[in-house]
Amino acid sequence: MANDLLLIENKFLEGMRLSSRGIKPEELNFLVKKALELEAIDAKIIPTYKVFVEKRVVLKCRGCIGYGKKLTCPPHVPTVDEFREILKEYSYAMLVKFRSPAIADEEIAKAPYKTWLDPTESEETREKAAKFWEEYFDYSKKMASAMLELEKVAFNKGFTFAVAFVNGSCRLCEKCNVEKGICIHSNIARIPEHAVGINMKKTAAESGMPLEFPIKGQPEPMSILLID
Repeated sequence: MANDLLLIENKFLEGMRLSSRGIKPEELNFLVKKALELEAIDAKIIPTYKVFVEKRVVLKCRGCIGYGKKLTCPPHVPTVDEFREILKEYSYAMLVKFRSPAIADEEIAKAPYKTWLDPTESEETREKAAKFWEEYFDYSKKMASAMLELEKVAFNKGFTFAVAFVNGSCRLCEKCNVEKGICIHSNIARIPEHAVGINMKKTAAESGMPLEFPIKGQPEPMSILLID
């Protein structure tokens, strides 16, 4: 009940804010069109009250093999509470769904990291998993590039605070400059959505663009662009 009341209040406040700015969702359709041109399979403009931010999402980051090793990941990025305050300054977001050429069979899909890294797995299984991740990581660079292009397009249309988030951790460098604390690609490095607490599964589902878990065949990763 409390959550329902909070959602209604957020909708009301967001509606007031958007009305005062005079921005309508259809005015952002140029971004949807551009996303599809960049090989996204779907894209949708949503109000930011439909972006769900939860502390438990970042808890999952602590189980990642890259935790603390990249400047675009926790604990080097805004906290969940900090990001919640940042999100309040945005009116709209765009969800962008892609389809990776990587293919995971049933065995790999149910435990993609274990089948890749666990030395007790068979050599054949580990090779299949390694091939999947190599293709997935290669495509993730293409997705990140597409999101940067969308950020630029939004900026050039007057949405100067547009900022892209990416799916998965940054792969611009072989080894991140985390020890010195200075990103050497700060102009193109972007933060993964989950690193600041965005529950992409819930956000996607509530917006009519559900994500499927476990993955079947080709993964359909999703990124988000904040617009203002």
